[in-house]
Amino acid sequence: MADVQVQDKGGKGGKVRSKKSVPHVDLTPMVDLAFLLITFFMLVTTFNKPNVMDLGLPAKPKENQKPPDTEIDLTNSISLIIGKDNRIFYHQLPREELTEATLKETTFDRNGITKVIEQAKARAKDQTKFTVIIKPTDDAVYKNFVDILDEMAITKNEIYGITDVKSWEVAVYEKKVGEAPSAATPATN
Repeated sequence: MADVQVQDKGGKGGKVRSKKSVPHVDLTPMVDLAFLLITFFMLVTTFNKPNVMDLGLPAKPKENQKPPDTEIDLTNSISLIIGKDNRIFYHQLPREELTEATLKETTFDRNGITKVIEQAKARAKDQTKFTVIIKPTDDAVYKNFVDILDEMAITKNEIYGITDVKSWEVAVYEKKVGEAPSAATPATN
């Protein structure tokens, strides 16, 4: 317990003063209150919650169940290949027709990838089934991947998938990236 003590040494002229009662301040309740307040605020404070992005994954098929047909019509889809150095490529072609010349590059801004997706959706046979296939390469940056997921919300594309780049796409991509880097051009198709 903390006490405040005051000593009275006689006054002037040797007269003895009458002794007044010394105030006694007990600091224990104040310390208790401080700890109770600290404890209260620690318990009711919410710390920064991590931002989580929901990804809807398909359910696993049962043992005897035939897996659903997941073949996507190329006219109803676009494949986005996220590459290194903030580069993004796209195509709507089958394996046989994809070459360095047909693998097109665009930018991440609204005049680039946004227009590419909107134009591809406008040309789709069935716009209700239009699918964007996102394929990040090993060289891709996480920020670019999140930017593409944001583009899905901006362009209101509810159907999209994330998958690995196919080996034949990797071969064309590596040849394309091996070229001298050209300025990415916005979509003009």
